[in-house]
Amino acid sequence: MDIILASASPRRAELLKKITSNFKIMVSDFEESNILFSGNCEDYVMTLAKGKAMAICSSVKKPAVIIGCDTIVYLKGKVFGKPKDNLEAFQMLSDLSDNTHQVYTGIAVINTETQEIKNKYVCTQVTFSKLSSSEINNYIETGEPIGMAGAYAIQGAAAIFVKELKGCYYSVVGLPVNKLYFMLREMGVNL
Repeated sequence: MDIILASASPRRAELLKKITSNFKIMVSDFEESNILFSGNCEDYVMTLAKGKAMAICSSVKKPAVIIGCDTIVYLKGKVFGKPKDNLEAFQMLSDLSDNTHQVYTGIAVINTETQEIKNKYVCTQVTFSKLSSSEINNYIETGEPIGMAGAYAIQGAAAIFVKELKGCYYSVVGLPVNKLYFMLREMGVNL
């Protein structure tokens, strides 16, 4: 049975290789903006992950297990997705500075043969040190913030911002390896 990662993220593909090297990538065209945030981060990321996985089901012609993921950053009632430009990235990083935020990653695993769906999430607490405007601007100049939830890549140059982490590091990168491994095993996937 094929394993398909419904993501264009090179970070997720790299992390999935920790579980198996035998997978394919199909980029999902799921439109995330159609899902409104209702205040529940857990439901929100699981809905987004499931939507991404479901969006490619009709394109898969033989039995497969499809993996969809989504990650958001949450601080004081506000969801931080991917910044649209450097100004928004600066604002996000300024808000995260000297604060503890939550990173939620939703995972959906769909077996196209049995129609079984597993949908879970992981929440990790991340505390940033106090950041100066010049530190934020220097980081933005690396280009890393664009395309990253919360405008930072913990595995990249933003690693120096992280004062403390409680939870799953890999979830903050974008794919909670341990959670996914056991979801796949529960589904009977041979790894």
